[in-house]
Formats: sequence, C-alpha cells, structure tokens
Amino acid sequence: MSTPLIAILAGDGIGPEVTAEARRVLEALDLDLAFEEAPVGGAAYRAHGHPLPPETLDLARRADAILFGAVGDPAFDALERAFRPEQAILGLRKELGTFANLRPAKIFAGLEDASTLKPEIARAIDLVIVRELNGDVYFGEKSRRTTAAGLREGHDLMRYDEDEVRRIARVGFETAAKRRGKLCSVDKANVLETSQLWRDVVIEVAGDYPQVELSHMYVDNAAMQLVRNPGAFDTIVTGNLFGDILSDQASMCVGSIGMLPSASLDAAGKGLYEPIHGSAPDIAGQGRANPCAAILSAAMLLRHSLNEAQAADRVEAAVAAALRTGVHTPDLGGDASTQAMGDAVLAAL
Repeated sequence: MSTPLIAILAGDGIGPEVTAEARRVLEALDLDLAFEEAPVGGAAYRAHGHPLPPETLDLARRADAILFGAVGDPAFDALERAFRPEQAILGLRKELGTFANLRPAKIFAGLEDASTLKPEIARAIDLVIVRELNGDVYFGEKSRRTTAAGLREGHDLMRYDEDEVRRIARVGFETAAKRRGKLCSVDKANVLETSQLWRDVVIEVAGDYPQVELSHMYVDNAAMQLVRNPGAFDTIVTGNLFGDILSDQASMCVGSIGMLPSASLDAAGKGLYEPIHGSAPDIAGQGRANPCAAILSAAMLLRHSLNEAQAADRVEAAVAAALRTGVHTPDLGGDASTQAMGDAVLAAL
C-alpha cells in the first residue's frame, strides 16, 4: 500500500502558524505519511499572480487529503473578485467536488467559562453541522447594474437542484445515524422557493432512514435555539449560506472560533480539512493564534480520509487533556503561545 500524501496548503495570516502545529501532531503519530506543501490564497497571488495556481491545484488533486490553513489578506481587497485570496478555497471546493462540509461543535471540559453562554447550557453542546458547499448563492450567477433611474443594484442567484439537495441530505442522515439519531434540516421554506425544494427533497430522502428522527426548523429560529438550548441539537443539515452563518455562531457557543475544525468531503471520502476561522491578519505572526481547530481538523483527516480512527481518537483526546491542564491561548482567556499550545498537545499525545 502506497504512503498517503497529505497536501499542506497553509495560506495566509495565521494559516501557516496553526497548520505547522497540526503537522507536528501528525508527524508525532506512528504512521507512514508523506507531506508536500504549496502556496494558496494571497501567498500564491504574490508568488504566481493567482490565488490558486495550477501547481497548487495539481497537488490538491494528487493528494490523498488536504490540510488547509486559511486565506485572506487585506492587501488584496481592491483586486478583481476572481483574484482575491478567498477565491482559492471556493475554487478548490468546486474543482475537487467537495460538496459536504462537516463542522462539529463540542464543548471541551474546562472551557465552559470561555463560552458566552451559561456553563450549564454550554456543557451540553455536542452537535455536527452538515453544510452543503457547492451550491446556493455563493455559486449562483452574480451581476451589478445601474437602473434607468440611476440606482445601483446587485444580484446574486440562490439556487439548488434536487440532486444537490439529495446528496447532502444523505450525508446528513448518515451522520445522524452514527450519532444520536436526530437530524434537524434548517431552511427558510416560508419565504424561499429554494428552501421549499430543499425541504421537499429532504422529506423524500427521510424514507430511506427510518432510524433517524427528522425535524425542520427555519434558520432564524435555529439561530435563536443555538443560543437558548444548543444541547437539543444532534445533527443539523443545511445549505451553504445558512451553514456558514450557523457554524460560526456555534463556534462562539463553545468558547472560541479557534476550537472548531471542519472536513469538506467528496463523494469518495477524499477531503479538505481546515479550521473554520479565517486568516486573522490582526494577530498573524504574533504567536497568539489557537492551533486547536487545525489540530482537530487533522484528526478529522485521519478519521475520514485515511481510515485511522484510533489515531484520530488519540489526537482528540490529547487536545482535551492539554486543555484540562489549563494551557489556553488568549482567545480562551489564557496566555499560551501557538507553539506552547502545540507543545501541550504533543506532551499529552
């Protein structure tokens, strides 16, 4: 069996810092892994004039899995949209067909006080958001125009077809079936035809999963319930836009966006793994970034793409153990550096 190849696409801002710690953890495991790096985002634009150059895309296609940092650099905000750093991640998702985004949110022991929620409410958080990645308003047709009255307008098309909804619904049901058997589909079917199609198709798919309890919730109510009673959620399946917003909200419910990993999977299980936080240019290079989300993303990589569930369990347990010792980065109210947090995880491992 050939050695699995892990593509390291560190990107911009704090991306290289947190990805370096995740790689250290992967290298500390007793596994035969190969690593290859390539620039992406603003770093790639500086070097090659494009946020996703052909060499980087080729590596992503060849790799068995991708460990991604973050993209985004204010220096390129004035660029044409197609050349901005953020287009790299959208391009990777489209080119690789990674349509299913898994975003777990679970409170770690000792971090209850870091949550803005009451500790007894935060303690109950253990959910997964399954977000569709390749459709919705992010990939719909976009335009701007000036009307006859001289008013500027912007247009973004929100669309899904039934096959796109069906395949993400199946991922949602299968995820719920492996957890507590409860799936909440989040939409805005009282207003949007896109959401009504979503709801209709999800109900059709539910017939193949009688062991999973299906419920529906409008996105505004879901946002409210994530704050009021997040422990009531097991698995949430939703579209690209709503999933983006709700997963960021869930991150603050568990204390910090620096704690939440994610996996973006294609139909065969190949994945791109990244912390859900951005490039945070305001703290880049200061050693203040929390690497836990990147390390936990590496654990998801082991579990979903390499079938190394035992190693994934070890990494997740090591993160939990390190946090219990009181080693916390500034976002969690501590003063540990990025490397010190990584050292604590390695020591626990």
